[in-house]
Amino acid sequence: MHKYNLLILCRRFLIVGFTILIAACSNDGWKTASREPAGIALSPSEHQEAVIEVYGADTYGWRGWFAIHTWIAVKPEKAAEYTVYEVVGWRLKRGLPALHHYQTSTPDRFWYGSKPKKLLELRGQKAAQLIPQIESQAEHYPWAEQYTLFPGPNSNTFPAWIAKQIPDLGLDLPFSAIGSGYAD
Repeated sequence: MHKYNLLILCRRFLIVGFTILIAACSNDGWKTASREPAGIALSPSEHQEAVIEVYGADTYGWRGWFAIHTWIAVKPEKAAEYTVYEVVGWRLKRGLPALHHYQTSTPDRFWYGSKPKKLLELRGQKAAQLIPQIESQAEHYPWAEQYTLFPGPNSNTFPAWIAKQIPDLGLDLPFSAIGSGYAD
């Protein structure tokens, strides 16, 4: 290939790459990104047994090309809703802890436009035995009021820390759960 043609090809590649990067970093996209349920959670009304589910979804914007955001959802036996535990860094800017929990019947909501994947599902007696341990350990999470994108603590550090405290959970986060190693 002629040197001039290679230069033109490289320039086009850079322009396309830069355009994609800018599009992924738009300032208002997260405001309108989907937070709808993905339809992969066990319905509390249909499943009366205890349930533990761990989810991961691509992070927002360009970071989603290589990293995920994770969260844990627990539903005790006969509970009408799940309790979702997750770490969200922007809560700190509002003077709130990064770790928070909330009640919902749809723990599988899209993470700002990214469809979650279920990383773990436990049901029945094993889930019923582990839920109180998760709830207790969440109260003792050492970085509840801290957040650092890299190397952590971040949203992936919390589930990794819970997994370390409760080996019977059997949670193994993927490589893309950047920050999960911070709990080691």
